[in-house]
Amino acid sequence: MVSHARQGSSRLEQALRAHAARDPSRIALRQGSASISYGQLIREVDDVRAKLEILGNGRPIALMADNGLGWVVTDLAAHVAGIPIVPIATFFSGEQVAHVVATAGIGHLVTDQPGRFAGMHGTAMSGAPLHRGLHRIELGGGTGGTLPDGVTKITFTSGTTGQPKGVCLKREEIEQVAVSLRAAVCAVAEDQHVCLLPLATLLENIGGVYVPLLAGATVNVPALSEVGLSGSSSFDVLAAIATLGYCKATSAITVPQMLSAFVAAARAGVSMPPSLRYLAVGGAPVSTRSLERAIAAGLPVFEGYGLSECASVLAVNRPGQQRTGSVGKPLDHVELCFAEDSEIFVCRRGWAGYLGDADGQPDFFATGDTGYQDRDGYLYITARKKNMFISAFGRNVSPDWIESELLVHPSIAQVAVFGEGRPFNTAVIVAPPSASRSEIEAAIADTNRRLPDYARVSKWTAAREPFSTANGLLTSNGKLRRDALVARYAQALNTLYPSEDQVVTQ
Repeated sequence: MVSHARQGSSRLEQALRAHAARDPSRIALRQGSASISYGQLIREVDDVRAKLEILGNGRPIALMADNGLGWVVTDLAAHVAGIPIVPIATFFSGEQVAHVVATAGIGHLVTDQPGRFAGMHGTAMSGAPLHRGLHRIELGGGTGGTLPDGVTKITFTSGTTGQPKGVCLKREEIEQVAVSLRAAVCAVAEDQHVCLLPLATLLENIGGVYVPLLAGATVNVPALSEVGLSGSSSFDVLAAIATLGYCKATSAITVPQMLSAFVAAARAGVSMPPSLRYLAVGGAPVSTRSLERAIAAGLPVFEGYGLSECASVLAVNRPGQQRTGSVGKPLDHVELCFAEDSEIFVCRRGWAGYLGDADGQPDFFATGDTGYQDRDGYLYITARKKNMFISAFGRNVSPDWIESELLVHPSIAQVAVFGEGRPFNTAVIVAPPSASRSEIEAAIADTNRRLPDYARVSKWTAAREPFSTANGLLTSNGKLRRDALVARYAQALNTLYPSEDQVVTQ
C-alpha cells in the first residue's frame, strides 16, 4: 500500500488564490466557447480536491482523458492537495495501461472514456461523474509499493525498450521548474497559451499549464482533435494553425516533427498568428538547419532541453538570450557538471527516483547525453550517448544528429539511421504519400553534402508503415525504439550491404 502525507499550501495554489482575489473575473482556462475564471477555478479546484481526498485510501489516482477543462482542474486539485496523480496518455495501449495501474498501485482512475474500461476485471464505476464529464472508476489492481515522501506526480515514460517506467516527482521540484521557467520565457498575465501536446506530457503539463497559471495568464486547452493531433504521431498542421489563430495564441509548445510541419506551411504561404511570440520546441534533437529555416520563415522558435527525471525542462533559449544550435542556458535553479567523456550530469535536488526502485538516489543524475557549455553559459547537446554506434572504421557516430539533418526535408517524415560495425550507414525512411523516390534520394544527397563522410547515409529502405506507439516503434514521447526497429527491419537493412552474414545492431 502506498502512502502520502497531507502537504502545506503550494506555490501554485498561493498564486491561484492571489489571482482570484485580485482579479476573479480574469479567464484562467478556455476550451472553445467555455471558460473558467480565476475566481471560479479556485472553487472548482477546491470542490474536486475534496472529492479526491474522500477517496482517502492512500493510493495514487490516475488521470486518462483528452485535453480539456476537466483534465486541468483534476490535475490541479491533486497537485494542491498533495495527492499522487499519474497522468496516462490516451494513446497508451491496454497492456501499457494495465502495467501502469499495477506498478503504481492505482486505486482510482479518472477518465472521459469509461466505456474503454467497462467489464475490466476488478473495476467498478461510480454513479456520478467526478467533474466536467470525467468519471471515476475504482480499480481492483495491485497495491504497488511505498512511495517516497512528498511525491505528488508519477510520470510514465516508456524509454527505448520494455514497459513504461514511472518517474516519481516531488511537488517542490515540479514547482521550482515552473517558477524558473516562468522567468525564463517571460510569461505575463496577458499571455494566451495554447496546448498543442497531450496534457499527460510532462512538458505541456508544467510548461503549458503551471507556468501560465503562475503568471495569471490564460491557458487554452482545446481537444487534441482540434489542434490536429491524432494518436501519438499524426498531425494536421492547418488545424493547429487555425486553432492558434482563433485563440490569438502568444505561446505554444511543439516537438521537432510538428515544427517541421509549421515551417513547411509557412514556406507555402500559410500565415501564422501575428500574436505568437514564443514557440518552444523540445522532446528530441532539432537540427540547426531546421531552426534556421523556422526563424527565416518568421516563426519565433526557441529550443529547449529536459528530462522527465528532472521534472522536464533543464535549459531553454529565451527572449533576448538565444543562440541557434544550443538548447539555451540552464534554468536558474539547475546545476550541471560534465564527465570526462562529456556526459552531462544534473544535481538532482529532490528527485525521488523511479517507482519501485529501493536504491538510494545519488547526488547527481546521469542524463545519458553528451554536450558542453560555451563561455557564455549556453548548453549544447552533441549526442545521445546510448544511441551512439561505432562504424567499421572506428568512428563514433550519433544517429540522432544525422536523423535531425534528414528531417529538415519535407520528403522525409520519419527516419532511423543504423551502422554499428558497418562500413557505411543505412536508414529506414518513412516518407509522406506525396514524396517520390527521386525526391527522397535528392534529400539524402543534399544532407550528405553537409555531413562528414562517416556520417553520410549511403543506402536506405522504405518503411512498411509509419513509426508509432501502436506498432511499438516509438516511445510514448515520440522517440525511436531502436531495438524494435532493428528487429523489424534487420533483414531489409542487411540486404543493403555486400555481405548478408552480419546482423544489423544498434
